[in-house]
Amino acid sequence: MRAPLALTGTSLATRHSPRATFFYLCSSVFICVSLFSPSAAATIRYTISLEQPDQHLFRVTMTVPEVRESLTVAMPAWNALYQIRDFSHRVGEVRAVDAAGSALPIAKLDKQTWRLSASGNVTLTYSIFWDEPGPFASQLNSSHAFLNLATLLFYIPDRRAEDVSIAFPGVPAAWRIAVALKPSSNASSSFVAATYDALVDAPVEIGPFTEFRLDSLTPPVRVVVHGENFDRSALADALHRIVVYQTGLMGGSPYDEFLFIYHYGPSALVGGGGMEHSNSTAISSHTLPAAISVGAHEFFHLWNVKRLRPASLEPVDYSHEQFTRSLWFAEGVTSAYGSYTLVRTGLWTPRQFYDDLAGEITALESRPARTWQSVEQASLDAWLEKNPLYGRPEFSISYYNKGQILGVLLDILLRDLSDNRASLDDVLRYLNDNFARRNRPYGDTDDILAASRAVLTHVLRAHLAASSRDVILRPRLGRGRRISATNSISNISLFEISNLKFEISASPDPLFTLDSFFARYVSGTDPLDYATYLSKAGLKLTPRARPTPKSSTQPLVYDIAELPNPTDRQRRIRDGLLRGTFDSGRP
Repeated sequence: MRAPLALTGTSLATRHSPRATFFYLCSSVFICVSLFSPSAAATIRYTISLEQPDQHLFRVTMTVPEVRESLTVAMPAWNALYQIRDFSHRVGEVRAVDAAGSALPIAKLDKQTWRLSASGNVTLTYSIFWDEPGPFASQLNSSHAFLNLATLLFYIPDRRAEDVSIAFPGVPAAWRIAVALKPSSNASSSFVAATYDALVDAPVEIGPFTEFRLDSLTPPVRVVVHGENFDRSALADALHRIVVYQTGLMGGSPYDEFLFIYHYGPSALVGGGGMEHSNSTAISSHTLPAAISVGAHEFFHLWNVKRLRPASLEPVDYSHEQFTRSLWFAEGVTSAYGSYTLVRTGLWTPRQFYDDLAGEITALESRPARTWQSVEQASLDAWLEKNPLYGRPEFSISYYNKGQILGVLLDILLRDLSDNRASLDDVLRYLNDNFARRNRPYGDTDDILAASRAVLTHVLRAHLAASSRDVILRPRLGRGRRISATNSISNISLFEISNLKFEISASPDPLFTLDSFFARYVSGTDPLDYATYLSKAGLKLTPRARPTPKSSTQPLVYDIAELPNPTDRQRRIRDGLLRGTFDSGRP
């Protein structure tokens, strides 16, 4: 996700925010994949009425079949943002009736849970107030309705895996419905999903929006825009480039259809930021550059965080916080790939890419908390971000900010250790192949490091196998042994590789160097050695005094420039960053 961050004293106010983690269907169809057990024969049905826009009240009806003796329902305490927002405080007039229409007593158990005694079919009704712009909330007014369904719908804790349907009766004649759900065969305003989780992962836009399809893309991609005075041609061209590049990078589209929902207009009216979903994204923006930049970030979330999931966030628990150390990767590295996408598709110049990275470095170096809060700890502390004090520079860093920087530096390191034969692109693809495509969550930073080691080891082994001469493997202790170029390279251990001086690697101990990067900069708080890493890519970081310092903690700003006479190795690595290229000799 990307939403405005409330980190005092940084330049991140226009960047994306902490959040947690389908497509336009007025007529389109696709299948939602159940994440849980097979669904029951009966369907839990929701109906949402929009008949009170002036009061900003959604009227929700929930019909539950096959209740056995008692029914417990709950409202999520959080969704989208990593914040406990207790959506139940917006709920009123909760009532229940049985199949005969007789009223049923219903008791509230805690701030977000209700229980009643009954058997058979039970229908609950309630109202819920929402008039908050932006992709992390819901809104109902006279101009449109935007629904983040997890902020609106009760769930049954032990029946989340069952089939569900949702209907929107009485939609004004001039309004249409955009949502990434399969339409019901019964009505054009009804949709179905395999589970509650799949249902609430599909934001809904209802109103008089503009709609268009991106040309020549399979699977299809559609764009819905609520707002005026946007450059449709420029937005379509940018999104087309983003989709083509990222699906090519990651080896294909993970969706059957995709939907971009945009709210475009003044910030006071549309909010800001973006929120990823499995087959769609919702983005609020007041400028075209921001709309494009956030679009690149959110689309990459299709892989990183929506399908490539940290185990610490699985399965989703709507009732309380879920802590993870991996947001630096899920969000920060996604930000890095948003920037990579923009420069590699020509939407940014290299100068814009350098300025963006320099701005991130300036923001991080302006926060004294960088000396004691690691990026993993910042990930764990995401749930504190709603507190203004925590956002001050001396109390926290941003895992978006440092994670983006670490993504670029790790990419440079991998390219340097492999003579530009391996990159962070390969790590993302490795994780996608070995975790996302196998429906397996990864084990936070440990598996990210393991994937990085695997990618680097593969390249180093292949280089050794292609060698035309014998190589002496010398452990730090022991006599060593000779490996013939004709021997099976699989006989060479990781330990031996980590102790071998490779001609292609600038490090005498490449795997140890990689391990040290994670220990010092991801888990630890060592000062980032920008000069060393950027120089490997033929770049130079220069500090300069801020013309009018905002505060004593922000005396410097940083600039990045290309070295005028880079070595061949530096130039190839720099080109690799900017173009996503690699060198020959790659396995």
